[in-house]
Amino acid sequence: MLRSRSTVGSLTKQGSRYLYRKTAPPKSFRGGLGRPIPAAYEFKPLLPGFNVVGLSTDRKEEEANKPGWLSREAAIASPDFTNRWAMVLPAFLTHMCIGTPWAWSVMSSTLSREFGVAGASAADWSITAATMPLSVAFALQGISAALGGSWALRVGPRKAMGLAGLCFGGGLMIGGAGISMHSLPLLYAGYGVLAGTGIGLAYTPPVQALIGWFPDKKGLASGLTIAGFGSGALVFTPMVNNLMAKFAQMPQYLGTADSVDTTVVGGKMLAQVGDAAREVISVTSADIAKLPYDIAEGVYVVGTGTTGAGTALSVCGAVYGAIMLASAFTIKLPRPGFKPAGWEPPVAAESAAVGAVAPAVTANTVLKTPQFHMLGAVFFSVACGGMGLMSVAKPMMSEVFSSSLPNVVTAAFASQYVQLLSAGNLGGRIGWAAFSDKFGRRLTFNMFTLGSIPLYLSIPPLIASVVSTQSPVPLAGFALATTIAITFMGGVYSILPAYEADLFGAKYIGPIHGRMLLYSTMAALIGPAALLKLRLISETQALHSLLAITDPDKFAAYFRAPISAADELITSKTLTIAKLMDIVPPGTPDPSPFVYDTTMYAAAGLMGVAAVAHSMVRPVAAKYFESAEQAQVAEAIVKSPAAAVMLPSMASHRLPLLKRK
Repeated sequence: MLRSRSTVGSLTKQGSRYLYRKTAPPKSFRGGLGRPIPAAYEFKPLLPGFNVVGLSTDRKEEEANKPGWLSREAAIASPDFTNRWAMVLPAFLTHMCIGTPWAWSVMSSTLSREFGVAGASAADWSITAATMPLSVAFALQGISAALGGSWALRVGPRKAMGLAGLCFGGGLMIGGAGISMHSLPLLYAGYGVLAGTGIGLAYTPPVQALIGWFPDKKGLASGLTIAGFGSGALVFTPMVNNLMAKFAQMPQYLGTADSVDTTVVGGKMLAQVGDAAREVISVTSADIAKLPYDIAEGVYVVGTGTTGAGTALSVCGAVYGAIMLASAFTIKLPRPGFKPAGWEPPVAAESAAVGAVAPAVTANTVLKTPQFHMLGAVFFSVACGGMGLMSVAKPMMSEVFSSSLPNVVTAAFASQYVQLLSAGNLGGRIGWAAFSDKFGRRLTFNMFTLGSIPLYLSIPPLIASVVSTQSPVPLAGFALATTIAITFMGGVYSILPAYEADLFGAKYIGPIHGRMLLYSTMAALIGPAALLKLRLISETQALHSLLAITDPDKFAAYFRAPISAADELITSKTLTIAKLMDIVPPGTPDPSPFVYDTTMYAAAGLMGVAAVAHSMVRPVAAKYFESAEQAQVAEAIVKSPAAAVMLPSMASHRLPLLKRK
């Protein structure tokens, strides 16, 4: 008797062949192409299991069950195809597209002044709300990768990556519409949920394919693929900046602050424009230093211009969607049994005489291993710190250093800093992957966790040195330290699939890594939010410290409101540290550079947690690996040409129950 989760049938011997006939399969069970199971299958014995070698059906049924062009079988390379390096390009380009969220700080700083354009208005989103799409996108990446990993492995890269391209490109376009309509829910649904789902669906198939093509260089294979993920910001930053500059429109200028009569109502600054009182913002030279526009100081009418961010994001969505679809239909899977010339797999070389199959832990069983969760804790901690830095890279550079080095730290410089971090992300994914292949995954991860602690601890002193000396030398040290920290995060992302393959076996690496990405989901939700919360606490404390030493008469003359209305002005974004510094007593130090200090100390603490967790990672116990018989049976069925038709619900993490009588 042959049993599986989907069908029950019997085997009868006819000469040297075995004939399988199904008996009362569930009505809901369909074939791999959505068609009923044919009445009979032809087998030939493969001890200790059976290998499907063909279908004893008529020609009509055979034609009906022929794999379609979107199927996994259609993506398998022909025996004549030997250029495995050609597969790096579509894998890299796919990850380059879905890696654009790493540059979201370029968008978040812009979205926080979408209505005011020249500055933040009361109606504009807070920097926390404008950063949240990054967290939602990366959260959905982990969820969709975990839920869709087995499905993607079963249906193959064409269908999985094609659907991912539609989700990601469409999500960016819907997110752009949300920006243009000033709808935060639409932005979250498009860029966060839909595009994030596309990221998750597109993440593991290229990695799985390239590891299959490069079994002799697994670390390099995963690094080359995921390097594209790190390089996404390098392409997205200049592209979206140029598009926003093209579509931007400056708001209506009313004149200098002294020449425009303004009043404050409910924390909003209002001015008479025509027959109506309109909200306005006052822009100082310190504000202009942080902007990419050449505008004059003075008063601007809110809602009369646009940053061009919505249209720019929609255009990027169309471009990236097209690239991902092209890559989906270009990438190929290695044919069964593929081996690079001159290479023998270690297990096969040692056990070829007995026909052993490489041991592996299934994706369901891996959740029971302590190694999976210890490695996940390392992943979470390092990703929290890196995502926190990347989520606020551009506004952090402007806030911290523009007052001390106004001629150096301009809006363009802040964008270049985002690209520098992105280059570190890319370099870390390639360089650390190659390093790990030579010196081992464990040593490399020890360097990541232990090395990150002094890096994060060094950042506050470097900031203080810039403020006290007003020298660009410690600024370079700050940039170097943060870039190295980002290379460590990039290295974790690129090496992790290979590290998982070392610990759990490469057989089920796709669905296993999809589950591991749930730790990235938690990091995406917690990292940027925690960093911004700590920053907000520090900023609020700094504002109230300055208010305590501010002359109430000067405050009323400057803001056209009593100092008792400070909280309303802060809420409406009329009162900022930069504006308050204009009226505090001379010699008062600017607290802006230090609002991120607590976040850096918190990140150093997380790296300590990561170091402890990694020290507890040990080789996986033998009891967690599938047995040799299970491995051979699963291998025989998965490699069968009819497996997709006969057992479509059997994913790589679900072994059939096969018995012989």
